[in-house]
Amino acid sequence: MEIPKGTIKEHTIKSNELGEDIQLLIYLPANFSPLYKYSLLIAQDGRDYFQLGRIGRLADEYLYEREIENLIIVGIPYKDVEDRRRKYHPAGEQNQHYIRFLAHELVPFLDNEFPTYQMGSTRALIGDSLGATVSLMTALQYPHTFGKVLLQSPLVEDKVFGLVESFSEPELLEIYHIVGNQETEVQTTNGKISDFLNPNRKLSEIFTNKAFTYFYDEFDGDHTWTYWQPDLKRALKVMF
Repeated sequence: MEIPKGTIKEHTIKSNELGEDIQLLIYLPANFSPLYKYSLLIAQDGRDYFQLGRIGRLADEYLYEREIENLIIVGIPYKDVEDRRRKYHPAGEQNQHYIRFLAHELVPFLDNEFPTYQMGSTRALIGDSLGATVSLMTALQYPHTFGKVLLQSPLVEDKVFGLVESFSEPELLEIYHIVGNQETEVQTTNGKISDFLNPNRKLSEIFTNKAFTYFYDEFDGDHTWTYWQPDLKRALKVMF
């Protein structure tokens, strides 16, 4: 039996927050219809999630088997490594502008364009590494807009710890969080070697203590798509 395939459309949205045009990759399920309502999954590192993560194919399969709810997936590709760092890194000069773009420009555009539920609990953010970091920061800043966040090996530093520690509404957020048990010496894009594992373990303790709706796991592997891709199978099921 051939599984019906969804479509991926390219779209450009003008961002006043960032002062530039942002490219979007929008996955619509095979049986897409304006008569249904859809949950939203917004992916940083958007092209990576479609190409390396094969997230569209996974969604095709799960939607066909009715194992997840109706879902539109929106990937936001980065232009290059510098662009990614500017927008995703907590210290990046466009970080706050990018977070506001997600909440104030992208969500209203998607709600206007597609039959979405228009509720925070039906909108999720996903990212790997720095993409996970900015996803978490956005959800903490706008928990009424984004009720779910999927973190694959996030970079965690003091600013992130501070945001999670001071967050007062854990009942609004559902969090899925994984990291590899070999992520102790990760070569980051600026050429430094960083320990991802221990800061993520510390973050996990804070999430647990603050009573978020929370899933955590450590996979046997390092900081690469070799491990993030297979994990998406579980991530989509747990969250949708």
